[in-house]
Amino acid sequence: MGKKKATSGLGRALIKERNVANRSHGRSDSWLHTSELNDGYNWDRLNLQSVTEQSSLDDFLATAELAGTEFVAEKLNIKFVSAEARIGLLSTEEAREIQKLHDENKQFLCIPRRPYWDESTSAEKLQQAERDSFLEWRRQLVRLEEEKNLILTPFERNLDFWRQLWRVIERSDVVVQIVDARNPLLFRCQDLERYVKEVSQDKENIILVNKADLLSADQRQAWARFFEADGVKVVFWSALLESQRLSAEAKVAQEEELEDESERESDSESGSERNLSSMHPASDSTAPPSEDEEDGSDEYLDCEEEEDWHTCSEDEPAQYMTESSSDHSLAALSRNSICNSSHLVQSKELLEIFKATHKGTTLKEGEITVGMVGYPNVGKSSTINTILGNKKVSVSATPGHTKHFQTLYVEPGMCLCDCPGLVMPSFVASKAEMICCGILPIDQMRDHVPPISLICQRIPRHVLEAVYGISIVKPREDQDPDRPPTSEELLTAFGYMRGFMTAHGQPDQPRSARYILKDYVSGRLLYCHPPPAIDPSDFQPQHERFQACRATLQSIQSRASAPARKTKVKQIENMVDKAFFHQENVRALTKGVQAVMGYKPGSGPVSTTSPAVGVGKPWKKHGNRNKKEKVRRITKHLDA
Repeated sequence: MGKKKATSGLGRALIKERNVANRSHGRSDSWLHTSELNDGYNWDRLNLQSVTEQSSLDDFLATAELAGTEFVAEKLNIKFVSAEARIGLLSTEEAREIQKLHDENKQFLCIPRRPYWDESTSAEKLQQAERDSFLEWRRQLVRLEEEKNLILTPFERNLDFWRQLWRVIERSDVVVQIVDARNPLLFRCQDLERYVKEVSQDKENIILVNKADLLSADQRQAWARFFEADGVKVVFWSALLESQRLSAEAKVAQEEELEDESERESDSESGSERNLSSMHPASDSTAPPSEDEEDGSDEYLDCEEEEDWHTCSEDEPAQYMTESSSDHSLAALSRNSICNSSHLVQSKELLEIFKATHKGTTLKEGEITVGMVGYPNVGKSSTINTILGNKKVSVSATPGHTKHFQTLYVEPGMCLCDCPGLVMPSFVASKAEMICCGILPIDQMRDHVPPISLICQRIPRHVLEAVYGISIVKPREDQDPDRPPTSEELLTAFGYMRGFMTAHGQPDQPRSARYILKDYVSGRLLYCHPPPAIDPSDFQPQHERFQACRATLQSIQSRASAPARKTKVKQIENMVDKAFFHQENVRALTKGVQAVMGYKPGSGPVSTTSPAVGVGKPWKKHGNRNKKEKVRRITKHLDA
């Protein structure tokens, strides 16, 4: 009997599975275990894992699944978005509508107020009232975001920091609000100015525009006129520039002091030698004073001048000035009290402005307290350190670095009150703008395309190419030749230039984006926001300088390359090489032909018309074709 053929196969397996399914469907399920029920779940492959925490999206989907809610995608409502249009920025109409909403809801954007209290209020009741007021303030901002669909900047949600602000305002006579010169309106809180006046009408507000060295004189003048029309005192200041100037002056003064000391030592040595050589001490009384005494009097006068400078800067700052300088400073102060000036002030001028601003009664008799308030990373601590002349306050860009306010005395009649850095609520169009302004941390951003696209719209193409030394891809023929570069074009060119590549050999765009954003925040890529009545494109003189430099460079290159096409390069002939390569007996020692190239070993050039020596190979001197000539005979001319 033969071997039975195999009856197993794919077709038979499918038929068998169908038959088994039909038989099990007709059977009663009353005796089956719950894990054997065919209820749509594959119990053998379920991942039974305890879930105690879920994200908001997972929680929503799990709740919808339990409720039996199904989500069906809308069909025939499809909109294709190209990759080039994915920039994440607002259009012109959307930006105009959002700005209109910002103007309409400006009065709702406020800071929390401290509730009323007096000496009879207990500490527990005051803390509870502060918590209730703070909670109501936060609910108001949440309603503003949800009902009006507005985007607010991240603001301080810790009540303790606001308590520090309340105490600084209450004990300060002059409240100085420090803002960034590139975008003063974003860092300015108008409700803070109203709250200062609510606490006391005798308190004064000043806006200190830091990093004003990034602005030109015309830009500062435009901002001075804007704040003057708004009725706000503004002062332009640069903590970095002033600290550099003070350090340079201190270095020069130290060098001069060392030179004076060396000169005094040399003069004292020469004077002592003269005193020893004099033989008549009685005649010294009638003689004119010696150089030593003159030097001593000069030294005493120098010490008096130093003591006057030191003490006057603390007690009476007007005494060490000359009459002309004092008149000029008083005129400047009176002018500053009437209208805003656009010049950069120095540390001494800034202190004089603080003193001249407050004219009412102070909280402490004979002492003016100046409260410094501002966002983190606007130069608040740097301003205090520059005014004091040394590092008294630690500098940090992280909110919450300073836990409590600090009082620092500049002079016996001047006290600076340092408030912790507070991020106050303000309107903003998008998160890309918050990243570019330094409000949100760059290293924690999720999507780099919107902020880089915003930079490409603000910074022209030729400025980006000049700053980084790159060449961005030009627009195609069917595109606008004057359009700004896309984020992908900029990041690709920057990545190739810096060598930021991924594992697949493509430019690392997220890494390049972080570098460009940090340059934008630090001011290397400079963009200055104008006052509301000025066009932003007309408020960027620094970009015009790049354009002028570029045109000048192109003209220089064109002039340099023009004569180079007409002139021929003159070859310099070396006499040593000419003598070596033109001598008769120079040849390569090769096996085979020696006289074919016109030379024969040990002789001069051989005429090509001479008859061959034998039949076959012309270099053989005999008729035997198979006999080889010895090498020593070929090279015998080299032995001589």
